[in-house]
Amino acid sequence: MKIEKLTCHIGAEITSVSLTEAAHDDGLFEELRAALLAHKVLFLRDQDLSRADHVAFARRFGALEDHPMLGSDPDHPGLVQIYKDETSPPDYFENSWHCDATWRDAPPMGCVLHCVACPPVGGDTMWTNMAKAYADLPDHVKATIAPLKARHSIEATFGARLPEDQRHALKARYPDAEHPVVRTHPETGEKVLFVSSFATHFTNFHTAQNVRFGQDFALGSAQLLAYLIGRAAIPEYQVRWRWTPGSVAIWDNRSTQHYAVADYAPTVRRMERASIVGDKPF
Repeated sequence: MKIEKLTCHIGAEITSVSLTEAAHDDGLFEELRAALLAHKVLFLRDQDLSRADHVAFARRFGALEDHPMLGSDPDHPGLVQIYKDETSPPDYFENSWHCDATWRDAPPMGCVLHCVACPPVGGDTMWTNMAKAYADLPDHVKATIAPLKARHSIEATFGARLPEDQRHALKARYPDAEHPVVRTHPETGEKVLFVSSFATHFTNFHTAQNVRFGQDFALGSAQLLAYLIGRAAIPEYQVRWRWTPGSVAIWDNRSTQHYAVADYAPTVRRMERASIVGDKPF
């Protein structure tokens, strides 16, 4: 197995490896798992990966989960098909910086994304290192956000385009989750900035220490959250991947965010994703 870093802070391309083989080879899988922790997102090309192989490999990390808006392949539970073609309506859910499914009480540990078909140019995906985004914060900001928690909502994001009754039903099924603004990675011990486009507000900012008058709350809370979410957009923390059919990305959802660039309409882009069940952030 060969590992080539793609940027200084995130991403590595893996060559001379078959994920189909890694699904059944303990030693090879552990090498890949170690590389994932080190580089946060791994990329491979020219993988002859069936849906069964895709699911078998992803399950080495843990159980898989569906997506409430997309479902999954009936023959391969946990394999979500994200298909776009020339007739697909505009869809902006992917082209924002986000950490997958933080509206869950236990967001995914990570994902394995396989490119089935893609446009000849465009449709790239970017990832960003949120441990580095936290590490580079000024000390006074770190001190301010250390005790803070934030709400994460599917209703305010995926649910926003639904009729009101369906939106309310979605929230009833998936109530807003509350997570620490700074989480600790359970395997590496890194501190990670853990707010993205699913985060709507801080839940414990309005204290005497932070707020004397209402204007303090509006200015301090909303602008601080917007500033923290914006850290994902710093280029020095990012890697960008150009897809080709048969390429695969594996990412650690606990320490990264990603952004699917929606610049390819009207062309075909078909991706299949397996999301691995995670644990409650702390």
